[in-house]
Amino acid sequence: MPHLTHRARTFHGDFDMHLRSNRLAAALAGTALALASGLAAAQATPVGAWKTIDDKTKTERAQIRIQESGGVLTGRIEKLLAADAKLDGVCDKCSDDRKDKPMIGLEMVRGVKKSASDAELWDGGTILDPEEGKVYKVRLKPIDGGKRLEVRGYFGAPLLGRTQTWVRVE
Repeated sequence: MPHLTHRARTFHGDFDMHLRSNRLAAALAGTALALASGLAAAQATPVGAWKTIDDKTKTERAQIRIQESGGVLTGRIEKLLAADAKLDGVCDKCSDDRKDKPMIGLEMVRGVKKSASDAELWDGGTILDPEEGKVYKVRLKPIDGGKRLEVRGYFGAPLLGRTQTWVRVE
């Protein structure tokens, strides 16, 4: 009988170890999934560097860095990518505090916040078209898992505007 008891203990010990290792594997898989989904969620925000694509010519124009501080997004020109860009150019058509400021470092996006009514949108701020010197209301919407960003500038209602699709750089 002691032989059976030893066998029974060995079986139960092995079974318990198997259960514990399965639980550990499940916990690690759950943690990995949570981290992966957190990374995906982090990528599905406008925060980061974006290559702007002109909606009319389909050419690269600039690289914009969007940052968040206190729940508010701002975006500045980091690099000019257009072949005809003047690296020492200034915003001579701007009519606000950005008038005659260098294009590199110019704040294009201001005051954007996460939408209270739509979890996929950021809105409530403005965007500057530095080539025209005009300021528009703006809506930002990450698409394709955060790889691209729909940027809609408009007057009055979002229906009265145009959309560019920017491409994530990092």
